[in-house]
This record gives sequence, C-alpha cells and structure tokens, in this order.
Amino acid sequence: MIELIFWPLLAAFVLTGIHVYLGLQVVMRGVIFVDLALAQVAALGSAVGIVMGLDHDSSMSYLLALGFTFMGSALFAYVRFSKQKILQEAIIGITYVVCAAAMILLFSKSAEGSEHLNHLLVGSILFVAPETIGLTAILYAVIGTFHWKYRQQFLLVSQFHVVGEKLGQSARYWDFLFYVTLGFVVTNSVKIAGVLLVFSFLIIPTVAAIIYQDSIRGRLIFGWVFSIVGSLLGMFVSLTLDVPTGAAIVVTFGAMLAISGIYKVITR
Repeated sequence: MIELIFWPLLAAFVLTGIHVYLGLQVVMRGVIFVDLALAQVAALGSAVGIVMGLDHDSSMSYLLALGFTFMGSALFAYVRFSKQKILQEAIIGITYVVCAAAMILLFSKSAEGSEHLNHLLVGSILFVAPETIGLTAILYAVIGTFHWKYRQQFLLVSQFHVVGEKLGQSARYWDFLFYVTLGFVVTNSVKIAGVLLVFSFLIIPTVAAIIYQDSIRGRLIFGWVFSIVGSLLGMFVSLTLDVPTGAAIVVTFGAMLAISGIYKVITR
C-alpha cells in the first residue's frame, strides 16, 4: 500500500504547499468560491479541447484550459473593483453554474462523456506520473517565490476592499496578478486532482487553521499539516474500501474539519 500511495502522496504534498497559502488569501478576500469557479472554468477549457479531439494531457489542451482560466481571472478582477450593484460572489456563482452546465452539454453526445466528466470532477491523483509531479513542483515553486517577494502587496489587496482601493491604480493590477497566478495553479491542479479536490485543498485546511490559529504563519503550518494528514488518511480509505481516491480525500477533509470544529466547541 505504501508503494501505491508514494507518488500520489508526493503530489498531495506539492499541491498542499501552494494551495493552503492561496486558500488563506481567498478566505481573507471573502470570495470563498472563486477557486471553485476558476477550477470549473479550467475544466470547461479542458472539456472543449477533448471535444475538439485533443488528448487530455496534451500541450494544446493545457493552453486552452489556461486561456479559459485567464478570461475568468480578468472577469473576477474587474468585477471586484468596479462600482456595480452586483456582488462579486454572485458573478462567481453564475460563472461556476454556467461553466458546469456547458461542460455537461459538451459531453452529453459523447460515448465517453461520463468518464471524462468524472475525471474532471474527481481527478486521478492515484495514477499521477512522477514527471507531472516534478513539472508541477517547479511551477508552484516559481509562483510561491513570486508571491513571497510581493507578499505585502498581495496581502494588502486581500485583507480589505477599502485597503485595496487606497492602493490606487495598482490595486487592480495586483488583484489581477493574484487571479492569474491562482489560475495557473488551478489549471495545473485540476489536471491532477479534479475540480472538487482542488477546492478542498484550497479551502478546507485553511478554514480548520483559522479555527485554531490567529497568525498567518500559524495558519499556514496548521493548514499544511492538516492537508498532508487528510491526504494520507483519504488514500488509505480509498485503497481499503476500493473507492475513488479524490472523493475519499474530500470526505476525509470534511470529516476532519467537523471533528476539529466540534472539539474546539467542547474545549471552549
């Protein structure tokens, strides 16, 4: 069993490193479902590529998904700072629903549509290739370094909308850069883990960390530990019960979050 989960667990470790950090900023912004919406946009791009006859792991399919994600990033960055009556969260929800429905329509006439749909939703992290993990780790290291170098700007824009406005014209620029880098991460992660698991990696460990930690450093460390332990337990559950790995990890994350919340309430 250890041999079976070695590479998937290493992939989960790579995903955890950047997802918990980005998830913390997403929660700070109060746009919890933006990552889910971007993941669905990336999945729609991949679905379009599959319908066009492109291989799921081809470079053209990846570029198509990335292009869709960039368009979603530009939309969300614009909506946040535009003075509209419609809340950004409403636009995010509409984007997710429309993209999910469009993906279902694209696969509705395909003989392998249900298989493709299942792959894009829950992924195939159990069968991830070592080469994919290596390339993903390099990309995430570059993005992580970029965010660390300009962490003050990203944190200011993420903390409060009012603070973001005080940054002047640069606010939209940094906001767009955040969504672009999030789009890069989401596009790559969806190909490995699927839409649902990507959302779980971004949000669930962060929420658990916020319950127990107050500092950003403490939340990052707590979230990383939570994510690795949850991934390991989820993979063991998947192999033991012979159920889909991605779904097993998501449910395990949810169970751990529920137990953490109950324990916090009791001890309080």
